[in-house]
Amino acid sequence: MPVKRLPSNPNLDHLKYQAKDLLKAHAAARRPDVAQRLREFHPRFARATDVAIFGAQLSLSDAQLAIAREYGFPSWARLKKHIAKPTLSDHLNLPHHDRIEDVTFRRAVDLLDTGDATGLRAYLNQHPNLVHQHVVFEGGNYFRNPTLLEFAAENPVRHGTLPGNILGVTKVILEAGVERSALNETLMLVSTGSVPRECRVQLPLIDLLCDHGADPNSAIHAAALHGELEAVNALIGRGARIDLPVAAAMGRIEDARLLLPGASPEDRHLALTLASDFGHVEVVRLLLDAGEDPNRYNPVGGHSHTTPLHQAAGAGHAGVVRLLVERGARLDMKDILWQATPADWARHAGRTAIEAYLRAQDKGSEKQE
Repeated sequence: MPVKRLPSNPNLDHLKYQAKDLLKAHAAARRPDVAQRLREFHPRFARATDVAIFGAQLSLSDAQLAIAREYGFPSWARLKKHIAKPTLSDHLNLPHHDRIEDVTFRRAVDLLDTGDATGLRAYLNQHPNLVHQHVVFEGGNYFRNPTLLEFAAENPVRHGTLPGNILGVTKVILEAGVERSALNETLMLVSTGSVPRECRVQLPLIDLLCDHGADPNSAIHAAALHGELEAVNALIGRGARIDLPVAAAMGRIEDARLLLPGASPEDRHLALTLASDFGHVEVVRLLLDAGEDPNRYNPVGGHSHTTPLHQAAGAGHAGVVRLLVERGARLDMKDILWQATPADWARHAGRTAIEAYLRAQDKGSEKQE
């Protein structure tokens, strides 16, 4: 789920009220969206069912933690400090490289961004620990604790382009020695990034990172969720498994049939999300026949602020929309960020025929009641 962005002049009292409202909603409303917010943003509920979440005791400090994480901060105390005593890294309107407070690390990023491979190699020889160092960014839902290597992915977008010799620059960093976690995180950023693809270096970077030990399985679900199917195929070529979510994303119905019996509940849930996202009607039907619920919010990390019907309506997949509605998908469920129904998503995306269909179905259900 995308984190919320704080206003330019955040008010701590308003955030306290939001925490109190969440606490009240947990105690009284018992709505699916309340459970989903807690599942996403409170570590204690990461894998909990709605029933377990509403059966648990929730304190004001629990609600405040969830609100802080909903805005991209690890704790309520850190959110308060961001508001009361902001530092350079707290200027969320600046590009990430301009928010780096460590001047040594920032110089390394500058060398990377200008494509100065020779200068970067000399600099890393002078500062060998730089490749293991992390910088902290808050207020977002990824790129929170990157190493130098992760800046090579240009994801999040900072300049909108990459130096022509980004492969050579990346090799310099890799040759200096990096941890496996940094390799895998960079692979995920490259595989989901629009700038590497647009600069025609996404696939070469995938190969380079895998050559140095990155695990292709670590990035394939994220690449599928972002619709980076060339990257998905490249990762498969480097040995990534075709599991149920990957088969669903690619519309590989025969693979999906074979993989479904052994798939975990988590993979089945994600597979319904991906099949709905990309309009693969027969895969959606297969999963619904197997008992997947069309009225659950999508899983954490998979457009979790929406339902499958929201995603299919917004993407214009009329066949999937009709199938989900026929199988009982609720028309009145609202996404968590904008409080919009699937019909509203269709309208926003200019899918007029789908919007008309959903609103007609909604009126029909009201008459039956």
